[in-house]
Amino acid sequence: MLTVSETAALLRSFDNVLILTHVRPDGDTVGCAAALCAGLRALGKTAYLLPNPELTDTTAPYFRPYEAPADFLPDKVVSTDIATLGLLPENAKRYAGRIDLAIDHHPSFEHFGAANIVRPEAAACGELMYSILAHLGPITAEMALPLYVAVSTDTGCFAYGNTTANTHAVAAALMSTGIDYHTVNKVFFRTKSRKRMQLEGAMLSTAEFYDRDRVAVLSVPISLMEKVGATESDAEDLSALGGQIEGVDCAITMRELRPDVWKMSVRTGARINATQMCGLLGGGGHAAAAGCTVEAPWAEAKRQILAAAAQTAPDYES
Repeated sequence: MLTVSETAALLRSFDNVLILTHVRPDGDTVGCAAALCAGLRALGKTAYLLPNPELTDTTAPYFRPYEAPADFLPDKVVSTDIATLGLLPENAKRYAGRIDLAIDHHPSFEHFGAANIVRPEAAACGELMYSILAHLGPITAEMALPLYVAVSTDTGCFAYGNTTANTHAVAAALMSTGIDYHTVNKVFFRTKSRKRMQLEGAMLSTAEFYDRDRVAVLSVPISLMEKVGATESDAEDLSALGGQIEGVDCAITMRELRPDVWKMSVRTGARINATQMCGLLGGGGHAAAAGCTVEAPWAEAKRQILAAAAQTAPDYES
């Protein structure tokens, strides 16, 4: 396992770098990838991001300026905020066996790179990326803006329990570069489309509660997305909704990706370890935020994720 300084030294030796992000890319993977690309270019390196077909309208502006041309042939491949090879987009799977450096912060990280660095104590991979880039040279505003996106989105604008004093210190350092963090906060945390609000209303009206109302299950079937006419941008970070319900310390958001293929996003309090819970179904993540995929009809998929919750929670009551 590499240290931060060893990682920086390794990156200094790289050139013609392709950077990978994960499926259903969030602000952390996009922000880390964009900042790393900017950092490498500041060193005179050639670096690009592999196009990700699932970018949303909110993350695309930070990604597009660094997107690789179709004919780019990398000498080195780096992954950012990817815990397992199963999270590679389809167009990235051809690089699965040749990732030269994997940078991550998930406890469930699977050490698939030729070289690896992981910091589970970091609230966001952006915290770790900040430390790495600071070893490479000055943090410019071009690097700081996507890093702020990374850190702020993975902490719910610094409201989630994973936020630490170091998280705030990193954010303050990024803000001091003169970036427009006000717009980031407005776009990501204080703006919702009407279709997004319709989605949330439908999810809450059909929510089911278990374990003395401490476990909430919210569903987003394909039919709901079609009924509302919602896009991926409208559905971004829907998993945060359930945890806002009073009394709920385990929120399960079931998102149907394809017919009878459900992405489970789990957000928990101290009582249930989300990684352990999702690990029972082949997933992983963090202690308070994790996910897995279940291929089954809705009722069976719900039964499986509730069984995982019951097996993980010490005092679960059916």
